[in-house]
Amino acid sequence: MDPLNERIRDFYDQSTPLWLDTWGEQMHHGYYGPDGKRKVAHQQAQIDMIEALLEWGLAPDREVERFLDAGCGVGGSSRYLARKYPRAQGLGVTLSPVQAHRGNALNRQEELSGRVNLIAKDVYELTPETSGRFDLIWSMESAEHMEDKEGLFRLFRSLLRPGGRLLMATWCHRDEPPYLSPTDQYTLQRICELYHLPPLVSLSELERAATSAGLNQVRMDDWSQAVEPFWGAVIRSGLDPRNWPGLLRAGQGTLSGAWAMKYMRKGFATGAIRYGVLAAGR
Repeated sequence: MDPLNERIRDFYDQSTPLWLDTWGEQMHHGYYGPDGKRKVAHQQAQIDMIEALLEWGLAPDREVERFLDAGCGVGGSSRYLARKYPRAQGLGVTLSPVQAHRGNALNRQEELSGRVNLIAKDVYELTPETSGRFDLIWSMESAEHMEDKEGLFRLFRSLLRPGGRLLMATWCHRDEPPYLSPTDQYTLQRICELYHLPPLVSLSELERAATSAGLNQVRMDDWSQAVEPFWGAVIRSGLDPRNWPGLLRAGQGTLSGAWAMKYMRKGFATGAIRYGVLAAGR
């Protein structure tokens, strides 16, 4: 396995039980309205993020019969999509065996194991012949871990049925100019080191990669303001003494990930790090 993928796998193997105990099955940010000022419980905001991305990128009358959750975590989005689209069959892919195991247990618990399956596999190893063609590819806060963005989009294009849609939410850095200062670059470097990410790309670079890969109707937006309140909630949860035993049990990798939060907040404050959403079709 690629050394970066090994670090990603180990990080999520170690940190997933703590996240499940603290936040539940949705392993992504919340959505607090376009300006980030909507007052809502944080776990509800995570559900609102799923609905906001679907509303932004998918026609309301769209039928989904087969979907891929690329970088699925424990399958929170997969189960939500399966309930929303009752005819749909879903495949979730994660590098973490712990996430796949815990997620499939939740599938059985919710009586969805006949329609949703999670596997531990590198998403780049999927092929249309082995995984089928999908009406919807869902990529929620996972593409930042994948270095070859144009290759990823070419893969997604090959996995989509004609007329299928890709919806993605991912971390980027801001477009240049204004150029990233040395302080900005250091902040981004620390985030990538602590969260096991390849170098982040800009919002525009991500959009160009999707277009170069042959996807059509590509659109991109910056939802940084909409998700910013979630970081404060995550930091407060890390400071809650009730969560300290689980944080210590999770090990050094998870502690390092918690330390990265201060760099995320700093990157938000300077505008160096951005939260991008992308929709595209085949």
